[in-house]
Amino acid sequence: MYRAKWFFHPILILIFSIVALAMSLFLYIYWYMEVSAGLKKVILELNLDPGQILESQTWVVIMVLSILVGIILMGIFIIFVYHHKTLQLYRIQRNFINNFTHELKTPVTSLKLYLETFEKHELSREDRLKYTGYMIQDVTKLSDNINRMLNLARIESKSYGGEFVISDLVQTINRFYKNNIHLFSNCEVKIHNSLDRSFLCRINQSLFEMFLMNIMTNAIKYNRSKKPIVDISFAINNGKLNVMFEDNGIGIEKREIKKIFKKFYRAGSSDNTSPSGSGLGLYLVQNIARIHKGKVIAESKGLGKGSAFTLILPC
Repeated sequence: MYRAKWFFHPILILIFSIVALAMSLFLYIYWYMEVSAGLKKVILELNLDPGQILESQTWVVIMVLSILVGIILMGIFIIFVYHHKTLQLYRIQRNFINNFTHELKTPVTSLKLYLETFEKHELSREDRLKYTGYMIQDVTKLSDNINRMLNLARIESKSYGGEFVISDLVQTINRFYKNNIHLFSNCEVKIHNSLDRSFLCRINQSLFEMFLMNIMTNAIKYNRSKKPIVDISFAINNGKLNVMFEDNGIGIEKREIKKIFKKFYRAGSSDNTSPSGSGLGLYLVQNIARIHKGKVIAESKGLGKGSAFTLILPC
């Protein structure tokens, strides 16, 4: 994989294109000034038909030059595509930096304001508890954003650690929910196992918990219902395990579904139809699924109609 990326580096492609162009010009001049003169001399000495020999030589020149021109055009096209993707990635990263800076700055500013309030005013216990609760919320938001960045770095550098072991996903999800029930105190999480059986899969425990954390907190965060609901169910389809996470959240527009797993992409960010976020949660979700040789697909009937994410894994 590394060698392939090295071979397709745009600078090398540009060098190959320039070399191909120089070779085509050199061969053109060489063949028509040196080789043609030599061939004519041989033809005259051997009393051969000059038309037949020179005609075949001309076709060889045309074919070789056509191949070289094709290489040049292909190289230029690849460089153009790479440059376009680089600009696109730069724009996405610039938007991410702006948005993420806002995500960090807002809770920091809020924390500063609350601390200044504590410093300047004598507050009742009730007010202190209220402001402390707000501060805990801001710290949690900061911690979540920092953890997403750290998790992204771990996954992309393949340094996430831990072993892959055979685990029952029903028990794993139930255990994760019980251990983190404080995060879901204001919502309803339903875990169904209608087949009443175990589903054994080879997973990395820490990565899979990171997967669950992102996909379940997303279902709550992008939800305007009075009581968010996350419905988790299991099914076997074509010999693979399908774990479905359905919610009653804000939903996803059809044109957004294919984009939501891209790095830094935030659905509805252009028209403010969704809460702010880092644009990393679903990117992490899809990458963790791929590390487990699976994938995640998203479905939604539209805005305001909830979403369904299906994790497909080999069992």
